[in-house]
Amino acid sequence: MKFCSECAHPVDLLIPEGDNRPRYVCKQCAAIHYQNPKLVVGSIPVWQPEGEEVRVLLCKRAIEPRHGFWTLPAGFMENDETTAEAAVRETEEEAGADIEIGNLFSLLNVAQVHQVHLFYLARLRSLDFAPGIESLDARMFAEHEIPWDDLAFPTIRTTLELFFADCARMRDGGGFGFHTHDVVRAMRIASDPE
Repeated sequence: MKFCSECAHPVDLLIPEGDNRPRYVCKQCAAIHYQNPKLVVGSIPVWQPEGEEVRVLLCKRAIEPRHGFWTLPAGFMENDETTAEAAVRETEEEAGADIEIGNLFSLLNVAQVHQVHLFYLARLRSLDFAPGIESLDARMFAEHEIPWDDLAFPTIRTTLELFFADCARMRDGGGFGFHTHDVVRAMRIASDPE
């Protein structure tokens, strides 16, 4: 940050009085510019007719980072919306899917890129979906069909692994839990071969 968003004066990086870490501070208007993690919110859109195996809707990314890789529908939360509203909006935008939002399923801290990822359980109301402008494709996958080596981000892999583990517990009389996890390896960027 070079200039104050309040008065356009140059800012300095310093530790404000009463704080414990460097912040961008405007000496002209005294504004302190806090930089905080971004929320990425999405859903796990599920289709499971009676007696059939569960299937999850994934989108193939049409944008960087990770163009051409598969992901759950998710994106940055906007101002003036709840996390559940963000999950529904992102699912509509990226997959053209109509969902009934369920409980919050996972919270993943990705401190190295200043993000927190939240995923909600969701039930597809129909199989009428189509990829949005940010997606090349949108497709249903059973667990054994998931393109594990072509998933866009570690948070997607972790959430899907936790989801299918809970599905296995459901078959044994258990239920879905709420999961928190810290992603400690770097998120992939476009040029990463991993």
